[in-house]
Amino acid sequence: MNTRSKFQLLARAGYGARGIVFLMVAGLALFSSFAGGKADTKSALETILQQPFGRVWIALIGIGLAGFVAWRLAQSLANADGQDDDMKGYAIRAALFGSAVTYAGLALTSLGMAFQMSGGGSSGEEGLAAWVMAQPFGRYLAGIIGIGFVIGGVITAMKGIKRKFGRYLDLDAEKNSPAVLVSIYGLVARGAVFAIIGVFFLYAAFTVDPQQAGGMADALAWVHELPFGGIIYAIVALGLAAFGIYNFVEARYRRISTPAVHDMTRQLPLGRFN
Repeated sequence: MNTRSKFQLLARAGYGARGIVFLMVAGLALFSSFAGGKADTKSALETILQQPFGRVWIALIGIGLAGFVAWRLAQSLANADGQDDDMKGYAIRAALFGSAVTYAGLALTSLGMAFQMSGGGSSGEEGLAAWVMAQPFGRYLAGIIGIGFVIGGVITAMKGIKRKFGRYLDLDAEKNSPAVLVSIYGLVARGAVFAIIGVFFLYAAFTVDPQQAGGMADALAWVHELPFGGIIYAIVALGLAAFGIYNFVEARYRRISTPAVHDMTRQLPLGRFN
């Protein structure tokens, strides 16, 4: 197996690992509506940890997520997907880099749990908000992050509605196959949760209170409080499960381009001056 094949395998394993995490989050969301508890990625990992051979599974998920981070870095820094050199292309790559940072944290959390290393400190969006607001002009940075979440949520939902995800898959996204329909459902649900998290960040920036920033569990809890919230909550929770399945679709059908070393050097800022 050559280096290119190994990288593709690692990237596909990353999509699979992310799919498992979101399926667990969806399961926790549905269970917590009756029994309480939080439905977020860290709780999902803790639930897996409690299962037989939990540390082995968590370690494998951590390794898979590390592969996903490597792929996200290739997409963002080395432009593996061939985005255009315009504002839209740069915005997409910036979002992909943000995704790499997010999942790097989750990968480290997974490996820390597997090897019984202390996690310590706040985690998730509330922890991020507290850190951001401690920086100079932190309130404004939190507002920018909130806007980014909202825009990202809209883009994710539209990616599903307009079936743009088919651009990168060896799969006909125009056909109403089960894989396509579940992908649309999952992307729209994930986009909705993203947008709600963004609103929480904006409210935290407005009130200068990082505790007002919420994560996935808080977004779901807010949905549950809406009129007919129980029904909407179930629809969104099942949508997160669909998003998990969408990751399995990507693990199987995603076209993964492995950039050569000289291409990666050329795409990086320093490479442009060589």
